[in-house]
Formats: sequence, structure tokens, C-alpha cells
Amino acid sequence: RIPNEMLRYIDGRRDLGIHTDVICDSIVDLIEKGIITGQAKSIHRGQIVTSYCLGTQRLYDLIDNNPLFAFHPIEYVCDPAVISKNNKMVSVTQAQAVDLMGQVCSDQFGGEFYGGVSAKPDFMRGAAISPGGKPIICLASTTEDGKESRIRHLLREGEGVTIPRSDVHYVITEYGTAYLF
Repeated sequence: RIPNEMLRYIDGRRDLGIHTDVICDSIVDLIEKGIITGQAKSIHRGQIVTSYCLGTQRLYDLIDNNPLFAFHPIEYVCDPAVISKNNKMVSVTQAQAVDLMGQVCSDQFGGEFYGGVSAKPDFMRGAAISPGGKPIICLASTTEDGKESRIRHLLREGEGVTIPRSDVHYVITEYGTAYLF
């Protein structure tokens, strides 16, 4: 949710590129406005690199026979060595909880699974070694009702570590940024 939400705030940019495992409807308006063109990319210049898409007919119509989109096997798209070839690669990963050591749980909360681990660690590592890259973890500081902190002394029992502290650089909440690396 947070990575897609942040796309609403990049209106002043131009020629941004996308290299991701999945694309969705949130990019359509940005492409139409010329914000996402891929012209500043280091590799696959002028293309959006992805493995799969999930969205509405509007997204599928845009993709159909459009050379802007380059679909590759997930093993290629999510390879940290390939990801890191993108200069100034920024990877934004949503977390469910983070502890004071920097361990991140992004796939479960309150004992229930939110999603899979997917390629989150791969993109964090690729962005970390990209020239000028930034691996970013985003999360709300509390639960939606405000009663429970998502920033903990230690992750709770059953909250798996999706991203180890050795891979965490930036953690951002609505209150600011912490650089942990």
C-alpha cells in the first residue's frame, strides 16, 4: 500500500524508470503525464522492466503491444546484481513492524500473514549496492487504531524477519527518517 501511495507525490519528476517484480494501475497516470519514461535508466533505457502485472483493463490495454514494457523472468528481474546496475535505484518496501535492532517483518502482523516475502530482500540488497541507490523501509508508526506501536524493542514471537538488520538502511514513518546502516 505505501509504495503505491507514494507514487501520488512524484508529480514534479520526469523520466523516472521502473524496475520491479510487479506493476499495477498506479503507474498508468504517471506514464501518461511523462513522469515515467525510463529515459534516465542505466539499463533497459526507455523500458519498464517487470515480471508480471495485476490491474484493471486500463493497465492491460496500455501494456498490450507497448514497447515501453519489458517482461522478463522473475529470476532476472529480482536478481540483486541486475537491480544494482540501475544507478540511483530506490527500493521502497512496506513493513508491518521493525525492532530497535533494525530487523524488519513485512509479511505478517498480529499473527496473520499480510503477504509473502517475495523479492523484498533482493530489491533491498540491489538498491544498497546501486551507485547512489537507497533501500527504504516504510511503515506507519502505530496500528490504524493508534493503540499499538509497530516499532518494537524486539519483534514478537511469530513475527518473522523478512529483512535482516544487515540490509536495513533507511526506515521512514510519518514522523521522519532513521538511518540505521
